[in-house]
Amino acid sequence: MKAICVFCGSSMGANPAYQLAAQRLGETLAKKGLTLVYGGGNVGLMGVVADATLAAGGQAIGVIPKFLVDKELAHQNLTTLHMVDSMHDRKALMASLSDGFIALPGGYGTLEEFCEVLTWAQLGLHQKPHGLLNIEGYYDALLTFFNHAVAEKLVRPVHRSLVLESSNPQSLLSLMETYKPQSVAKWITQNTES
Repeated sequence: MKAICVFCGSSMGANPAYQLAAQRLGETLAKKGLTLVYGGGNVGLMGVVADATLAAGGQAIGVIPKFLVDKELAHQNLTTLHMVDSMHDRKALMASLSDGFIALPGGYGTLEEFCEVLTWAQLGLHQKPHGLLNIEGYYDALLTFFNHAVAEKLVRPVHRSLVLESSNPQSLLSLMETYKPQSVAKWITQNTES
């Protein structure tokens, strides 16, 4: 892995632990020589992870749609800042620049971005690892939902295993570094028991 895409909130959230986790993740990326790829803003958890990466001597690449430059206050001190035309272009470029994906706490956008690249992996479009940085149980309900979807036979266990999780940035990155994707030859069948 050379670059990790981090999805996270453009606000800080209510729990100071989220900000601390973003800072630690940025520092850990830099120490491991991993480039940060993220949404390009300088506010909220987005700004914290970028600033921490840069302060620790790392590289940070931002990707932001032109219409969000003012709303998310585009970070002006990044290694590289790509301004794109749309959210679709943003997600495609972030994915192509990255070797893995991490979601810090965030809202609808974070969840949508993480689930989109997760779906791409389910469809076999890539084999990159996905990790939830589950700070103080932030993603517990989402993980419960994923497990429920498996129990209800709407998600296969092999696809549930695409989501790695940890409450510690170092541990999550270690899981991602040793991740071995499982190949599924056929994931859609007429058999409802599959």
